[in-house]
Amino acid sequence: MRAKSGKENELRAITLPLVKQVRAEPNNLLYFLQEDRQTPGHFVFYEIFATQADFEAHNATPHVQAWFARLPELADGGIEVIRMEILGNRVDPSP
Repeated sequence: MRAKSGKENELRAITLPLVKQVRAEPNNLLYFLQEDRQTPGHFVFYEIFATQADFEAHNATPHVQAWFARLPELADGGIEVIRMEILGNRVDPSP
């Protein structure tokens, strides 16, 4: 997600509180918010929920819905979502 020009601080301010709220949601396994150091206002969420249904429930929470409602005025082009799948329980160190 990228902030509109001049809206970086405002988007950051409404997004930071989500970290604590989302981490407290049932079945949230991991949630990070990152900001590109070389492009302030370019944010990346890294989030893992136990199931797809848990992710959908997360998106329906009042705090996330309120955040979504502010994006048209603050974010440039909305959110690009890349869905990933966790493969296996551990990384095999062998080449």
